[in-house]
This record gives sequence, C-alpha cells and structure tokens, in this order.
Amino acid sequence: MKILLDTDIGTDIDDAVALAYLLGQPSAELLGITTVSGSAPQRAMIASAQCRAVSRSIPIYPGLERPLIIDPIQQTAPQAAALSRWPHDRLFPQGQAIEFLRRTIRQHPGEITLLAIGQLTNIAVLFTLDPEIPHLLKQLVMMNGAFLKPDRIPEYNNMLDPHAAAIVWRAPVPRVRSVGLDVTLQVTMPAGDVRARFHGALLEPVLDFAEVWFQSRAEITFHDPLAAATLFDERVCVFQRGRVSVDLNPGPELGQTSWRADDAGNHAIATEVDAPHFLEHFFRIVQNGAHA
Repeated sequence: MKILLDTDIGTDIDDAVALAYLLGQPSAELLGITTVSGSAPQRAMIASAQCRAVSRSIPIYPGLERPLIIDPIQQTAPQAAALSRWPHDRLFPQGQAIEFLRRTIRQHPGEITLLAIGQLTNIAVLFTLDPEIPHLLKQLVMMNGAFLKPDRIPEYNNMLDPHAAAIVWRAPVPRVRSVGLDVTLQVTMPAGDVRARFHGALLEPVLDFAEVWFQSRAEITFHDPLAAATLFDERVCVFQRGRVSVDLNPGPELGQTSWRADDAGNHAIATEVDAPHFLEHFFRIVQNGAHA
C-alpha cells in the first residue's frame, strides 16, 4: 500500500509510535512524510531520526505551521530535546511540502492512501490549490474527531485548525475513514509497560522520545497507531458509514465534529475497537520489523 503520512510528530508521542509501526509494516510503502503545526522543521528531524535508526531513506518535508484563519495555539515539538542522542537530518526542503504531496499523488493516481494524523492545514491547502487531488486519492484515513458521545469536546487536531478540518471533510475523496477519540481513548499503556515492551531498532528511539512525554504524562494513548493499523488489519476497528460535518460557529464548540449514520455517506467512522487484538498486531509488526 502506497502511503503518504502527514503528521505533527513531536507533541504527543503517539505520532512517533505510528511512524514506527509504518516503518515496520511490510505491506506499507511509505512514499514520504510531511510535518505540520509549529516547529515543523524540528518535527521533520524527529521523523528523520526514526527513519535513520532503521536505515530507511524517506523524503521528509516540513509543512505549514499556522492554521488557516484562527490565531495559532502555540505548538512546539518537546520531544526534540532527545534528538542529540539520535543521528538525523537537519536540512530539509523548505516551502515544498504541499507541492511534494501534489506531485506524488499525481504520479500515482488512484493508488495512494493519505494518512493524516495531525491538524489538517497541509491537506486543506493541498485540496484547495489542486481541486482534482481528492479525486486522485485511493483513500484518506485520519485520526480525527470525536463523534459518538453527547458530551464530546473538540478533538485536538480539529481544534488547532477547524476551518482546515471543514475543508477536508467536505472534499470529494472516494473513501474517507476516521478513527476518533471515541475508540482511541480505549487503547492506552502505562509508562512502566511502555518501558518494558518498547525494545528493538524501531522502538528504541520512540522510547527515548517517550521519556520526554512521561515528564508530564503517566501513559501513552495509541491514537495515531490505531488509525495506521486499520489500513492493514480489518479486525482492529469496526466502521460505520455516514456523514460528518465540522462546527465553524465561534465559541466553545468550534471544531467539534457531528456525525449521522447514512449508508450512502462517503465518510466512515470507527465505532468499536478490539484493543487486545490491536496491541497484539502492533507489537508483532514492530518486533518483526525490528529484527528484519
């Protein structure tokens, strides 16, 4: 499966965990990585460190750092504090992330899965600048939204750029899937278990980055790895078709997603997760990849 990854790696540790999974997944052909949100070049360095740890050369492009309309919430990449211990590239093409995505998708029409696990600024600009791109994707898969609970709050990727999220959700992509907080919050692991299980070439840098995360958190939640795993194992999540919209009214609900079931809808959201199966699948992939 040809994959382009758009990520805000470096804030929550789950992006790094997802990248480790993709690097270890034998069925994934990772064509490139774009980063998004504040400190995008540092995020690119973190991704580079993970790729170089397993001798993989993958194009990496720092992307957009500011949301489309609202004032930005200051975003940094605290896990960059561990970069001094890991070889990584320091120079990346600047201002070319959107064109890289556009060019790569046009080179492989109907073949590419776009996996978006950060705020959707890069993707919204891509779809706006080249309106044909949504039609040329095989599918768009996101870690995005919170759909099923009546007391849901805006999910972080949407909250950081709600207008970008609205553009992306309205785009005519043939197949759109989202794994939201409704299911990802059910898959967590305490720091002690992470330290016990994150070993091997794929996970050693992730564990080092995770130690920065653990300075203020006691566990990790597998938000983004869960979305990545649904690409390759249909048992991980149950999806239901429907239609999604994003609230753009100023106020506390800005960025909140709404969903209604509709068999004719082109959006599918995860409604259930098999957490034990996901964890078994995840560690089988990253451990086998670590020894490949």
